[in-house]
Amino acid sequence: MQTKTLQNHFTTLHSHKAFEAFVIGIIIISALLVGAKTYNISPTAQQIITLLDWAITFIFLAEISIRFIGSEHKSRFFFNAWNLFDTLIVIASLIPVEDSEMALLGRTIRIFRVLRMVSFVPELRLLLNALVSALPQLGYVVALMFIIFYIYGAIGSFLFEAINPELWGDISIAMLTLFRVMTFEDWTDVMYETMAIYPLSWTFYLSFIFFTAFAFLNIVIGIVVNVLEKENERVRQEEMTGEEVSLESLQQQLVELKALLVTQSTTTGKELNQKQLQQKETESIQLNASRES
Repeated sequence: MQTKTLQNHFTTLHSHKAFEAFVIGIIIISALLVGAKTYNISPTAQQIITLLDWAITFIFLAEISIRFIGSEHKSRFFFNAWNLFDTLIVIASLIPVEDSEMALLGRTIRIFRVLRMVSFVPELRLLLNALVSALPQLGYVVALMFIIFYIYGAIGSFLFEAINPELWGDISIAMLTLFRVMTFEDWTDVMYETMAIYPLSWTFYLSFIFFTAFAFLNIVIGIVVNVLEKENERVRQEEMTGEEVSLESLQQQLVELKALLVTQSTTTGKELNQKQLQQKETESIQLNASRES
Protein backbone atom coordinates (compact mmCIF):
# COMPACT_ATOMS: atom_id res chain seq x y z
CA MET A 1 0.00 0.00 0.00
CA GLN A 2 2.82 2.39 0.86
CA THR A 3 4.58 1.50 -2.40
CA LYS A 4 1.42 2.28 -4.36
CA THR A 5 1.03 5.59 -2.54
CA LEU A 6 4.68 6.50 -3.23
CA GLN A 7 4.22 5.60 -6.90
CA ASN A 8 1.13 7.83 -7.13
CA HIS A 9 3.00 10.72 -5.47
CA PHE A 10 5.93 10.38 -7.88
CA THR A 11 3.59 10.10 -10.88
CA THR A 12 1.79 13.27 -9.81
CA LEU A 13 5.12 15.04 -9.26
CA HIS A 14 6.54 14.06 -12.64
CA SER A 15 3.39 15.10 -14.52
CA HIS A 16 3.16 18.45 -12.73
CA LYS A 17 3.69 21.44 -15.02
CA ALA A 18 6.02 23.18 -12.57
CA PHE A 19 8.26 20.09 -12.36
CA GLU A 20 8.36 19.78 -16.16
CA ALA A 21 9.24 23.48 -16.48
CA PHE A 22 12.01 23.04 -13.88
CA VAL A 23 13.56 20.10 -15.77
CA ILE A 24 13.33 21.94 -19.09
CA GLY A 25 15.10 24.90 -17.46
CA ILE A 26 17.85 22.57 -16.22
CA ILE A 27 18.25 21.16 -19.74
CA ILE A 28 18.63 24.69 -21.13
CA ILE A 29 21.21 25.54 -18.47
CA SER A 30 23.06 22.34 -19.31
CA ALA A 31 23.17 23.38 -22.97
CA LEU A 32 24.50 26.82 -22.02
CA LEU A 33 27.25 25.23 -19.90
CA VAL A 34 28.33 23.10 -22.85
CA GLY A 35 28.56 26.25 -24.96
CA ALA A 36 30.46 28.10 -22.23
CA LYS A 37 33.17 25.42 -22.25
CA THR A 38 34.03 26.34 -25.83
CA TYR A 39 35.30 29.76 -24.71
CA ASN A 40 38.60 30.63 -23.07
CA ILE A 41 37.52 31.13 -19.46
CA SER A 42 39.40 31.49 -16.21
CA PRO A 43 40.20 28.46 -14.02
CA THR A 44 37.74 29.70 -11.39
CA ALA A 45 34.92 29.89 -13.91
CA GLN A 46 35.95 26.45 -15.18
CA GLN A 47 35.62 25.00 -11.69
CA ILE A 48 32.22 26.63 -11.22
CA ILE A 49 31.02 25.21 -14.54
CA THR A 50 32.29 21.76 -13.55
CA LEU A 51 30.41 21.90 -10.22
CA LEU A 52 27.24 23.06 -11.95
CA ASP A 53 27.63 20.31 -14.51
CA TRP A 54 27.79 17.65 -11.78
CA ALA A 55 24.81 19.21 -9.99
CA ILE A 56 22.81 19.07 -13.21
CA THR A 57 23.82 15.45 -13.72
CA PHE A 58 22.53 14.48 -10.26
CA ILE A 59 19.30 16.42 -10.90
CA PHE A 60 18.84 14.41 -14.09
CA LEU A 61 19.53 11.22 -12.12
CA ALA A 62 16.88 12.18 -9.57
CA GLU A 63 14.41 12.95 -12.37
CA ILE A 64 15.00 9.56 -14.00
CA SER A 65 14.52 7.86 -10.62
CA ILE A 66 11.25 9.72 -10.05
CA ARG A 67 10.06 8.74 -13.50
CA PHE A 68 10.99 5.08 -12.91
CA ILE A 69 9.37 4.85 -9.47
CA GLY A 70 6.23 6.58 -10.75
CA SER A 71 5.92 4.18 -13.68
CA GLU A 72 3.05 1.69 -13.41
CA HIS A 73 4.86 -0.94 -15.51
CA LYS A 74 8.46 -0.84 -14.31
CA SER A 75 9.37 -4.02 -16.19
CA ARG A 76 8.57 -2.25 -19.47
CA PHE A 77 10.08 1.10 -18.51
CA PHE A 78 13.14 0.66 -20.73
CA PHE A 79 11.08 -0.55 -23.67
CA ASN A 80 10.32 3.12 -24.24
CA ALA A 81 13.05 4.51 -26.49
CA TRP A 82 13.10 7.92 -24.81
CA ASN A 83 13.36 6.42 -21.32
CA LEU A 84 16.26 4.26 -22.49
CA PHE A 85 17.97 7.22 -24.20
CA ASP A 86 17.61 9.49 -21.16
CA THR A 87 18.89 6.78 -18.81
CA LEU A 88 21.95 6.02 -20.96
CA ILE A 89 22.83 9.71 -21.26
CA VAL A 90 22.53 10.25 -17.50
CA ILE A 91 24.54 7.11 -16.64
CA ALA A 92 27.24 8.05 -19.15
CA SER A 93 27.38 11.55 -17.64
CA LEU A 94 28.13 10.04 -14.23
CA ILE A 95 31.39 8.51 -15.47
CA PRO A 96 34.28 10.80 -14.41
CA VAL A 97 36.21 11.22 -17.66
CA GLU A 98 36.95 14.95 -17.57
CA ASP A 99 40.59 14.49 -16.60
CA SER A 100 41.24 11.34 -18.61
CA GLU A 101 41.93 10.45 -22.22
CA MET A 102 38.16 10.05 -22.75
CA ALA A 103 37.43 13.69 -21.88
CA LEU A 104 36.36 14.38 -25.45
CA LEU A 105 33.88 11.50 -25.30
CA GLY A 106 32.50 12.75 -21.99
CA ARG A 107 31.96 16.25 -23.37
CA THR A 108 30.30 14.84 -26.47
CA ILE A 109 27.89 12.79 -24.36
CA ARG A 110 26.97 15.87 -22.34
CA ILE A 111 26.12 17.69 -25.58
CA PHE A 112 23.48 15.05 -26.30
CA ARG A 113 21.74 15.93 -23.04
CA VAL A 114 20.17 18.80 -24.98
CA LEU A 115 18.15 16.17 -26.86
CA ARG A 116 16.32 15.42 -23.62
CA MET A 117 14.27 18.50 -24.46
CA VAL A 118 12.53 16.36 -27.07
CA SER A 119 11.38 13.81 -24.49
CA PHE A 120 9.79 16.55 -22.38
CA VAL A 121 8.05 18.58 -25.10
CA PRO A 122 5.23 16.57 -26.76
CA GLU A 123 5.27 18.74 -29.88
CA LEU A 124 8.96 18.01 -30.46
CA ARG A 125 8.37 14.29 -29.94
CA LEU A 126 5.57 14.44 -32.48
CA LEU A 127 7.80 16.10 -35.08
CA LEU A 128 10.64 13.64 -34.53
CA ASN A 129 8.28 10.64 -34.68
CA ALA A 130 6.86 12.00 -37.94
CA LEU A 131 10.35 12.35 -39.45
CA VAL A 132 11.32 8.82 -38.38
CA SER A 133 8.05 7.41 -39.75
CA ALA A 134 8.62 9.22 -43.03
CA LEU A 135 12.10 7.77 -43.56
CA PRO A 136 10.97 4.64 -45.48
CA GLN A 137 9.00 6.75 -47.98
CA LEU A 138 11.75 9.36 -48.18
CA GLY A 139 14.23 6.60 -49.02
CA TYR A 140 12.56 6.01 -52.38
CA VAL A 141 12.55 9.74 -53.12
CA VAL A 142 16.26 9.96 -52.24
CA ALA A 143 17.00 6.97 -54.49
CA LEU A 144 15.18 8.58 -57.41
CA MET A 145 16.93 11.89 -56.76
CA PHE A 146 20.29 10.11 -56.77
CA ILE A 147 19.45 8.63 -60.17
CA ILE A 148 18.68 12.12 -61.50
CA PHE A 149 21.93 13.43 -60.01
CA TYR A 150 23.86 10.55 -61.55
CA ILE A 151 22.40 11.07 -65.04
CA TYR A 152 22.93 14.82 -65.03
CA GLY A 153 26.38 14.42 -63.47
CA ALA A 154 27.45 12.08 -66.28
CA ILE A 155 26.05 14.42 -68.94
CA GLY A 156 27.68 17.46 -67.32
CA SER A 157 31.04 15.69 -67.07
CA PHE A 158 30.93 14.69 -70.75
CA LEU A 159 29.95 18.18 -71.97
CA PHE A 160 31.69 20.59 -69.61
CA GLU A 161 34.88 18.83 -68.49
CA ALA A 162 37.00 20.77 -70.97
CA ILE A 163 35.49 24.07 -69.81
CA ASN A 164 36.20 23.68 -66.09
CA PRO A 165 37.77 20.41 -64.86
CA GLU A 166 37.53 21.58 -61.24
CA LEU A 167 33.72 21.55 -61.49
CA TRP A 168 33.11 18.83 -64.08
CA GLY A 169 36.30 16.72 -64.02
CA ASP A 170 34.55 13.44 -63.14
CA ILE A 171 31.09 12.29 -62.20
CA SER A 172 31.58 12.66 -58.43
CA ILE A 173 32.79 16.27 -58.74
CA ALA A 174 30.01 16.94 -61.26
CA MET A 175 27.40 15.65 -58.80
CA LEU A 176 28.84 17.91 -56.11
CA THR A 177 28.59 20.83 -58.54
CA LEU A 178 24.99 19.90 -59.25
CA PHE A 179 24.27 19.94 -55.52
CA ARG A 180 25.61 23.48 -55.52
CA VAL A 181 23.26 24.29 -58.40
CA MET A 182 20.29 22.71 -56.59
CA THR A 183 20.94 24.81 -53.47
CA PHE A 184 21.28 27.97 -55.63
CA GLU A 185 24.79 28.68 -54.32
CA ASP A 186 26.20 30.96 -57.09
CA TRP A 187 24.75 28.58 -59.67
CA THR A 188 24.43 31.33 -62.26
CA ASP A 189 28.24 31.67 -62.34
CA VAL A 190 28.48 27.99 -63.28
CA MET A 191 25.76 28.35 -65.91
CA TYR A 192 27.19 31.48 -67.58
CA GLU A 193 30.61 29.84 -67.75
CA THR A 194 29.26 26.94 -69.82
CA MET A 195 26.90 29.16 -71.83
CA ALA A 196 29.95 30.96 -73.22
CA ILE A 197 30.73 27.74 -75.11
CA TYR A 198 27.29 26.11 -75.30
CA PRO A 199 24.61 28.86 -75.48
CA LEU A 200 21.80 26.35 -74.96
CA SER A 201 23.33 24.83 -71.84
CA TRP A 202 20.86 26.83 -69.76
CA THR A 203 18.30 24.12 -70.53
CA PHE A 204 20.55 21.63 -68.73
CA TYR A 205 20.52 23.69 -65.52
CA LEU A 206 16.88 24.75 -65.58
CA SER A 207 15.61 21.23 -66.21
CA PHE A 208 17.81 19.90 -63.40
CA ILE A 209 16.58 22.60 -61.01
CA PHE A 210 12.98 21.83 -61.96
CA PHE A 211 13.40 18.11 -61.20
CA THR A 212 15.31 18.53 -57.93
CA ALA A 213 14.71 21.87 -56.23
CA PHE A 214 11.05 22.12 -57.25
CA ALA A 215 9.61 18.65 -57.88
CA PHE A 216 11.48 16.35 -55.52
CA LEU A 217 11.82 18.75 -52.60
CA ASN A 218 8.09 19.45 -52.76
CA ILE A 219 7.47 15.70 -52.76
CA VAL A 220 9.61 15.41 -49.62
CA ILE A 221 7.65 18.18 -47.95
CA GLY A 222 4.38 16.53 -48.94
CA ILE A 223 5.46 13.18 -47.48
CA VAL A 224 6.54 14.76 -44.19
CA VAL A 225 3.31 16.76 -43.89
CA ASN A 226 1.23 13.66 -44.65
CA VAL A 227 3.05 11.58 -42.04
CA LEU A 228 2.75 14.45 -39.53
CA GLU A 229 -1.02 14.52 -40.03
CA LYS A 230 -1.16 10.76 -39.45
CA GLU A 231 0.88 11.14 -36.27
CA ASN A 232 -1.47 13.88 -35.06
CA GLU A 233 -4.45 11.65 -35.77
CA ARG A 234 -2.82 8.74 -33.92
CA VAL A 235 -2.14 10.93 -30.89
CA ARG A 236 -5.73 12.18 -30.90
CA GLN A 237 -7.03 8.61 -31.06
CA GLU A 238 -4.79 7.58 -28.17
CA GLU A 239 -6.06 10.53 -26.13
CA MET A 240 -9.67 9.63 -26.95
CA THR A 241 -9.01 6.01 -26.00
CA GLY A 242 -7.47 7.16 -22.72
CA GLU A 243 -10.48 9.37 -22.03
CA GLU A 244 -12.83 6.47 -22.77
CA VAL A 245 -10.88 4.22 -20.41
CA SER A 246 -11.01 6.91 -17.73
CA LEU A 247 -14.75 7.33 -18.28
CA GLU A 248 -15.33 3.57 -18.04
CA SER A 249 -13.24 3.46 -14.88
CA LEU A 250 -15.26 6.34 -13.42
CA GLN A 251 -18.53 4.62 -14.33
CA GLN A 252 -17.30 1.40 -12.71
CA GLN A 253 -16.39 3.32 -9.57
CA LEU A 254 -19.85 4.93 -9.52
CA VAL A 255 -21.50 1.51 -9.87
CA GLU A 256 -19.41 0.13 -7.03
CA LEU A 257 -20.21 3.19 -4.88
CA LYS A 258 -23.93 2.81 -5.65
CA ALA A 259 -23.81 -0.86 -4.69
CA LEU A 260 -22.01 0.02 -1.47
CA LEU A 261 -24.63 2.66 -0.62
CA VAL A 262 -27.45 0.22 -1.34
CA THR A 263 -25.78 -2.38 0.87
CA GLN A 264 -25.30 0.14 3.65
CA SER A 265 -28.89 1.38 3.36
CA THR A 266 -30.17 -2.21 3.43
CA THR A 267 -28.07 -2.97 6.49
CA THR A 268 -29.23 0.23 8.16
CA GLY A 269 -32.84 -0.63 7.35
CA LYS A 270 -32.48 -4.08 8.88
CA GLU A 271 -30.93 -2.59 12.00
CA LEU A 272 -33.82 -0.11 12.30
CA ASN A 273 -36.36 -2.89 11.92
CA GLN A 274 -34.63 -4.91 14.59
CA LYS A 275 -34.60 -1.92 16.92
CA GLN A 276 -38.28 -1.30 16.26
CA LEU A 277 -39.11 -4.95 16.99
CA GLN A 278 -37.10 -4.87 20.18
CA GLN A 279 -38.83 -1.64 21.20
CA LYS A 280 -42.25 -3.15 20.52
CA GLU A 281 -41.36 -6.29 22.51
CA THR A 282 -40.19 -4.12 25.40
CA GLU A 283 -43.40 -2.08 25.29
CA SER A 284 -45.47 -5.28 25.12
CA ILE A 285 -43.64 -6.72 28.14
CA GLN A 286 -44.14 -3.49 30.08
CA LEU A 287 -47.83 -3.41 29.15
CA ASN A 288 -48.37 -7.01 30.27
CA ALA A 289 -46.55 -6.34 33.51
CA SER A 290 -48.75 -3.31 34.23
CA ARG A 291 -51.90 -5.32 33.55
CA GLU A 292 -50.81 -8.11 35.87
CA SER A 293 -50.07 -5.64 38.61
